[in-house]
Amino acid sequence: MMEYEKNIIGEGKLPHLTHLLHNGFLVGNDKESRERRAHVKEEITSELLNWGYPLEVSENEGIVCESAIEDDLFKDFMPVPFPAPVHPTFTFIDLFAGIGGIRIPYDELGGKCVFSSEWDRKACQTYFANFGVVPYGDITKIPASMIPHHDLLLAGFPCQAFSIIGKMLGFADTRGTMFFEIERILKVHHTPYIMLENVKQLVGHDKGRTFKVILDHLDKLGYYVKWKVLNALDFGLPQKRERVIIVGFLNKADFEAFNFDFTPKPYDLREILEPDCQVDKSLFATDYIIKKRKEKTVGKKLFYPSIWHENKSGNISVLDYSCALRTGASYNYLLVNGVRRPSSRELLRLQGFPEKFRIVVSHQDIRRQTGNSVAIPMIRMVAEKIYEIIKRHKNEASKTQGWKEAANQ
Repeated sequence: MMEYEKNIIGEGKLPHLTHLLHNGFLVGNDKESRERRAHVKEEITSELLNWGYPLEVSENEGIVCESAIEDDLFKDFMPVPFPAPVHPTFTFIDLFAGIGGIRIPYDELGGKCVFSSEWDRKACQTYFANFGVVPYGDITKIPASMIPHHDLLLAGFPCQAFSIIGKMLGFADTRGTMFFEIERILKVHHTPYIMLENVKQLVGHDKGRTFKVILDHLDKLGYYVKWKVLNALDFGLPQKRERVIIVGFLNKADFEAFNFDFTPKPYDLREILEPDCQVDKSLFATDYIIKKRKEKTVGKKLFYPSIWHENKSGNISVLDYSCALRTGASYNYLLVNGVRRPSSRELLRLQGFPEKFRIVVSHQDIRRQTGNSVAIPMIRMVAEKIYEIIKRHKNEASKTQGWKEAANQ
């Protein structure tokens, strides 16, 4: 057993144990490997119960996979909606992972997440329920050398320090310094490809000086960078959510090959909403709130379905889309047809999460988690373009290897 494995098993913590199983460190069909897998799975079950996770024990729990080399080691233990590929085409890490919104498109393309980090406990529960891995915690306490080698670094680093809703303190806010944690990791790993996401206010924060610092630091690390502010409305989602996407490449030819060109897709609010009869009654506004909303919309054109948005000054806009989902916003700032708050599933749909995405936390937690998450179709467009570049390199490397093998025969 490698010393790295001993350290992980010995600590008995959920992030270590689930990453150990997920990343294939326990592959093998010999007796010792099977015993190690059984031991780790027992520890995971125990830790989950101690953690307070709503564990559903399946009839397969505790059964050791006999074909572990070919099968997903986690699948026989606890099936998840988004399992890691058995034969990945590339690897990536998921920093400030939230509930995995950035990860999903890269999973779809055959990528394998070999490391994830997220400090929020409830977000970690949602992440585990869907991906089978509990993210590591505070990234500032994790040595870069502990993070596995990877092809791509993904990071939706904390945006509150730069957002309109926050105090816009930037690097003066501890959350704003998280970019330098990304830089610390890149210095050690020299990751070939990076994709970062943040609020559009990052671009103009402190008259553009904050953004310039980020771009200058990436340049000093050898990255050729492109960036663009994108809007979720252009990607088939009825949500006005503008975010800056930053991509970086160590190879100049890759940088030149990448572009943000895409064809806008129409959105339809009707595809998001559930029938009122299926929505929990607790989400309906009080008669007083509904009356106040109607008073403030007198003289305005009303239509249905619609989202009624109340801004900071109390003005009401009736729209065929949602304004940006926000963490910490007033409870009634978004009302469907002026009468109720969006359900948990509707909030996830507004961000483009697949229907199979599991909800294992309270509605209040989902409100906060979706407010912190990303528009998945937007990320998917960027992911597909990055993957085409990665795939080209993989194909070229495979051809070169084939030529070498043929020459040696």
